[in-house]
Amino acid sequence: MKKFITLFIITISILTLTACSFRRDADLKEITFWTLQMGDFSDYIYKVIRTYEKNHPNVIIKWVDVPFSEGEKRTLAAVMTDNPPDLINLNPDFSALLAQKGTLEEIEEHNVKNFNPEIIKALKYNDKLYSIPWYATSAITIYNKALFDKSGIIRLPKTYRELSFIAEKIKTSTGAYAYLPTITENDTMVKILNKYGISEIDDFNSEESIKVFNMFKELYQKGLIPQETITFTHREALEQYMAGKIVFFQGGANFLKMIEENAPSVYAQTNVCEQIKGPVGQNDFSVMNFVIPKKAKFKKEALDFCLYLTNYENQLELAKMTNIIATNTEALNDKFYSDYSDITSKARSISAKQINKITPQVKQKRNQKEINNLVNTTVQTILLNKNSVQDSLDSLVKSLKLIY
Repeated sequence: MKKFITLFIITISILTLTACSFRRDADLKEITFWTLQMGDFSDYIYKVIRTYEKNHPNVIIKWVDVPFSEGEKRTLAAVMTDNPPDLINLNPDFSALLAQKGTLEEIEEHNVKNFNPEIIKALKYNDKLYSIPWYATSAITIYNKALFDKSGIIRLPKTYRELSFIAEKIKTSTGAYAYLPTITENDTMVKILNKYGISEIDDFNSEESIKVFNMFKELYQKGLIPQETITFTHREALEQYMAGKIVFFQGGANFLKMIEENAPSVYAQTNVCEQIKGPVGQNDFSVMNFVIPKKAKFKKEALDFCLYLTNYENQLELAKMTNIIATNTEALNDKFYSDYSDITSKARSISAKQINKITPQVKQKRNQKEINNLVNTTVQTILLNKNSVQDSLDSLVKSLKLIY
């Protein structure tokens, strides 16, 4: 009898444990989480995942790191299925496209009260929010202080107009160009026009727009900016800076490391200041965000994990490992961003401050890439003096109206 009772108790215990196990498995929620080319920071991401899972025993985070070049294609295919990832890392342009297609879950604004309000405002599509910002960058001006001092100019330029005014003196005094504006690369020219308050169709052939295009045309025709202006990318412009052929270069703080490694003598003469602006006064920025597909299985849990990943502590930790700028307001106000002990920390501090003035920001259109291409073709036509500025911009507006 004693053996029977013992066996009975053991059997009941096993059945109870098995039942509990079944209940836990039934309650278990697996969140599929995609990032874009973050493999270099796998230790950090796995650490965040482990900590979150420890505090949420019924949640498993399945992390998939997607190559940047495949991000848009794979995401578009995934969100059209009935089983998309629960949380996806994207850029705002493609996020806006997915929002237009009605494939994203709207984010209620009370969830993002801890984020920089300027960034939240810029991320909205049709006054609705479909994404949560993860990290940002804002270009600074990197300049060769030895060449600048040689020019005899005392005051650093703050606007494109001021930069154009000193271009001739810099060329005459130093033999170097003031800068190499990569105005046919992606949306560079569109962003410059935005700094002059130009963002809608009818603005593109306005008096202000004509002045901007004429400014670059005059610089190009006088040989005050390189001929490669109409073909070079920012990487090639960086090479010109490292060769001592241009004085000012606009780019992220991450380029300082490249300059230090590849051109140490130029790096020794390098300093940084705020990015070049227009009369509107806002700064360019780039941001990477997260979206939750409308068909995601665990939307509530995905949002909760996203807010954990982007909180003060986790954003600040990532920022200290990289040159990115936090989007969390508390992290942005951390003393980490007020350090001026060296050129890198100075660049980081300037970039972080610029995030507080990024609007009015140009709103992405449905056919933004085609718009960029039309604007860039127009720039080339004007600089090469194939048509008058007015005729070229009139033709641009007609073409834009066909695709808007």
